Amino acid sequence: MDDLSTVQPGDETSSSETLDTGRQQNNGEKNNEGNIVYQERCGLESDHPPAEGRTKQTDRSAVKCIVDKRFACTECGYRAARKADLIKHIRKHTGEKPYKCDQCDYSAAWKGNFDKHMAKHNGEIPFMCDKCGYRTDNSSHLFSHMRTHTDMKPYKCDHCEYSTARKRSLELHLTRHTGEKPLMCGECGYRTADRSSLTKHMKTHTGEKPYKCDLCDYSAAKKSNLDQHMTNHTGEKPYMCGECGYGTADRTSLTKHMRTHTGAKPYKCDQCDFSASCKFSLDRHMAKHTGEKPFMCGECGYRTADRSNLSRHMSRHTGVKPYKCDQCNYSATRKSYLNQHLVKHS
Repeated sequence: MDDLSTVQPGDETSSSETLDTGRQQNNGEKNNEGNIVYQERCGLESDHPPAEGRTKQTDRSAVKCIVDKRFACTECGYRAARKADLIKHIRKHTGEKPYKCDQCDYSAAWKGNFDKHMAKHNGEIPFMCDKCGYRTDNSSHLFSHMRTHTDMKPYKCDHCEYSTARKRSLELHLTRHTGEKPLMCGECGYRTADRSSLTKHMKTHTGEKPYKCDLCDYSAAKKSNLDQHMTNHTGEKPYMCGECGYGTADRTSLTKHMRTHTGAKPYKCDQCDFSASCKFSLDRHMAKHTGEKPFMCGECGYRTADRSNLSRHMSRHTGVKPYKCDQCNYSATRKSYLNQHLVKHS
C-alpha cells in the first residue's frame, strides 16, 4: 500500500499505524518540509473505537481524503492538494511578484497574468470575435464580450432587476445597494468600490497619459479613450444599430444608443423615482442627494460631481485641445466645439 506512505513523507510505519497516528494528531500537523499536512477524515468523528469490521476499502477512502488537500495556508482557511498551488496562494498574503517584465516595471504574482501583460508588448491579440472583429489577448474577456451579441446576462442582482454579462459588473452594482466604497484617493478623498476606477482617477492628479497615438500628438489617460481617438484617423465604425443604421466606433455608445429605441432605463435611484439610461446620468443625479463632489482639480481646488466636467476644466490649465479638425488647423478643448466648427466646412 505505497499510497499510504504519502500521508507522512519519510514515515516507515505500516498503513494501519499511519492511519492510527493520524487519528491521534491534530489536523494541523507539520511534515518534515515544514508544510501543514491536514489529517482530515471522511465521515463523522467518534470517541468510540472503530468497529472491528473496518475494511481495507474504508481505510483507502480515509487515506484518499487525507491526501486530497493536505497543504494548508496558515493565514486563512485555504487548502490545496499540491504544494505548488499553496505557494501560489501564499503570494496573495505576502505580495510577492516573482514574474517581472524586462520591458517595463510591471511584475506579477502569477505566470498567467504575466503572459497576458507580455502580449501587450508583443502586439499579440490572438482572440477575435467572429461577429464584430473585437480582439483581445484574454480568452475570458472574449467570452464575456460574446454575451453582448447574445444578450445573455447570467449574473442577476437579488435586490433589483439588474442583470449583467459579467460577474465583476454585478459586484460593482451591488455596492450601490450597500453603499460600500472601500478604496480612497489619498489626494482628494475620492472614494470608489472599483480599483480600476481609482487608478483612472489618480491620473487626474498626476496628469499621466500613458496611451499615445502613433499618428499624432494625442495621448490619453485611458486606453478606451485612445481607441476612440484612433477611429478619427481610420473612420472605422464597426458597431451598427440594426434599427436605424446608426454607426459608432464605441461599443458602449451603441449600447446607450439602443436604449433610445427600447426606452430602457436600467439605472435607478434608490432614494427617489429617478431612472436613467446611462450610468453617468445616475451618478450626476445621486450627487444631488449626497452633495458629494469627488472630482477635484489639483491646480485650483475646483470640485465637481462629474468626471467629464473635471476633464474639461483641466484643459484650462493645460491648454490641451485634443479635438482637431481634419480639414484645417482648428482644435478645441471640447468635442461639441469641434462639431460646431465642422458645420462651417459642410
